Amino acid sequence: MADTSFHGSARLTGEGRLNAGVLAAQARRENASNMGLTLPGSLLICIVLLVPVGWLFYLSAFDAAGNLSWSNYERLGRSLYIRSFFTTFRVAGIVTVLSVVMGYPLAYMMSQARPRMATVILVAVLLPFWTSVLVRTYAWLVLLQRTGLVNGWLQSLGLTSEPLALVHNELGTIIGMTHVMLPFLILPLYASMKAVDPALMKAAANCGATPAQAFRQVYFPQTVAGLGAGAGLVFVLCLGFFVTPVLLGGGRVYMWAMQIGDNISLYGNWGSASALGVVLVLATAVVLLAIRVLLNLAGGAR
Repeated sequence: MADTSFHGSARLTGEGRLNAGVLAAQARRENASNMGLTLPGSLLICIVLLVPVGWLFYLSAFDAAGNLSWSNYERLGRSLYIRSFFTTFRVAGIVTVLSVVMGYPLAYMMSQARPRMATVILVAVLLPFWTSVLVRTYAWLVLLQRTGLVNGWLQSLGLTSEPLALVHNELGTIIGMTHVMLPFLILPLYASMKAVDPALMKAAANCGATPAQAFRQVYFPQTVAGLGAGAGLVFVLCLGFFVTPVLLGGGRVYMWAMQIGDNISLYGNWGSASALGVVLVLATAVVLLAIRVLLNLAGGAR
């Protein structure tokens, strides 16, 4: 009896090892297949992202004469570049805050609306994507100029006695950039809101929570990830914005991307422009890392 039991357990052990070997071989084949599928995309990322960024770092290490030097980075300590750096971050921060303030209610309205109305609002949000940024910026230039529609309405309503300076300054730049950036916040936020289970709000109400308490303690925490993703995307895109600040800023709002453009087009100094680009890449990486840390902390708090 004991001998039979021994042989039975040995047979089971052998079958277990055989099954484990089959599963391991199957896992290796799946891993090889997955690597084959992802290899083209990985190579494409290396070609279009890592190689240009690496070349950017390489160019930044040489001065105009082609000599290895840190002069391109030393130049960034000048007051002109420091002011431009802080202007870029200030404008990007203001645009991000305005996008959140205006985009969150609109995304919430879309998520709570009936399907047909939600589709209409979604089309209105996506409509700017079908128009060039240059065309939209020129449209704001026409609307906000001293003889434009906005100043005309303000004066006809008696709110102002003379035209306001709404363009060729930071105000016009922020208005135009907010209009361009708003869809980039609304879309990920809307997707996050649609993923929230409506039954949770009903359960909170059944537990005695007021609508405000249910929204603050149940609904909002589940949309933080989408809000953080949208806000981070808006902020990062604003750091490298070029067209709208040039046209609506009128040369008075000098952002970091404009410094890069001037170093290339006016001075032909690719080393200095590359150093500016390196700083922008590193600043963007720091911002994205900070956003990820904050989102992880918010997720842990939930």
